[in-house]
Amino acid sequence: MSGKVTAIFTAQKAQAQVQSVPTAELIAGKGLVGDRYFSHEGTFSEKLEDKGNADWEVTLIETEEIDRFNNNIAPDAPEAGFDYGDFRRNIATRGIRLNPLVGKQFFVGDVLLEGIRLCEPCATLASSVTKNVLPDLVGRGGLRARILNSGKISVGDYIHSTALFK
Repeated sequence: MSGKVTAIFTAQKAQAQVQSVPTAELIAGKGLVGDRYFSHEGTFSEKLEDKGNADWEVTLIETEEIDRFNNNIAPDAPEAGFDYGDFRRNIATRGIRLNPLVGKQFFVGDVLLEGIRLCEPCATLASSVTKNVLPDLVGRGGLRARILNSGKISVGDYIHSTALFK
């Protein structure tokens, strides 16, 4: 199972516009340098940290699911759809199913991640995109992951399961 990074996004603060970046530095136990959750300024920073897990470190979403969503909400006007960054996940992927990575370790480039849980759509995302994300992206909204070793990733990097090497 392998895919590629198609885009990387960060936002400086909660509700701030996401910025597309060609590379990002991932710090184990902290997140993406320059992102709102790295600096504890995300909408859910306090709530996620209180849980005592790494839910805030990095999020991923499949571009195939965003494309499907856009086709469902605007089939006659795909240009009216949403960009990959509109879904406020850090890493947009192509060619890899993310849901099976819950509880599994996988590489993004040379950085080892571990899938924690699905990143379900929420009311905050619905208010910034459209209320349709709630029913349409449940179970398809991406993945929350823990960073196991620090390093840099870039658009175009391969994503692959560690199971490929066992």
